[in-house]
Amino acid sequence: MTATTPPPLLLERNGAIATLRFNRPGALNAIDVPMATALLAAVRSIAKDNSVRCVVLCGAGKGFMAGGDLATLRADPAQGAKDLLTPLNEAVALLAQLNAPVIAQVHGVAAGAGLSLMLQADFVLAAEGTRFNLAYINLGTSCDVGASWALPRLVGLRRALEIAMLGDTYSALEAERLGLVNRVVPAAEFDAAVQELAQRLAGGPTLAYGHMRRLMRNAFDHDLPAQLAAEAEAFVACARSADLPEGIEAFYAKRPAVFQGR
Repeated sequence: MTATTPPPLLLERNGAIATLRFNRPGALNAIDVPMATALLAAVRSIAKDNSVRCVVLCGAGKGFMAGGDLATLRADPAQGAKDLLTPLNEAVALLAQLNAPVIAQVHGVAAGAGLSLMLQADFVLAAEGTRFNLAYINLGTSCDVGASWALPRLVGLRRALEIAMLGDTYSALEAERLGLVNRVVPAAEFDAAVQELAQRLAGGPTLAYGHMRRLMRNAFDHDLPAQLAAEAEAFVACARSADLPEGIEAFYAKRPAVFQGR
């Protein structure tokens, strides 16, 4: 990277909210090795910072992310895939372990690895007019970045196979109907809607959010007794924090709770 080359990813802070902005707008933020490496470094930094209580993923320019950088794969498909996926997979695994909730702010296009990354978020807000395509099958390859894990959990196996194997493009409203996104927002209201949700989450009980995120994600791999035990362990951990007593006192006092998030 030269001194005049913009960084491929920007880490921005607004109080307790950390925003990860993909920053290759000229390539519709197609993710190359420098961006994947920068993403991993940023997520590692966030994972060590207890002051981060919400994470927003977004893209600079006209779209969220058009997928993996085809030039990287064209030069050496097998090695290029390894170079991209090694940091990407570690970053996704770290994001899943955060206590801070993750919001995907998606506009323009989410395709391939961009859609896969979006699927890992806890909340997805999409701007009107956004287009979605898992895209891998159109290039003759299977999916990556956790799509095969997240997609069936979100939409069910039958629908997941349809989305993955036909490679069709979906509108924002179709994505909302399928359960790929939480809400479609008019473009004029988009940034404000994301910030409103991020601020709400950043003021919540971050430790409890972390336990809730992991409980929900692990539920498909546990039988009921194991999940009950995991729930009980998480509840006791929350009970040992400052947040549950504060929540109880706020309830009796009929006032908003002020959570410490730990």
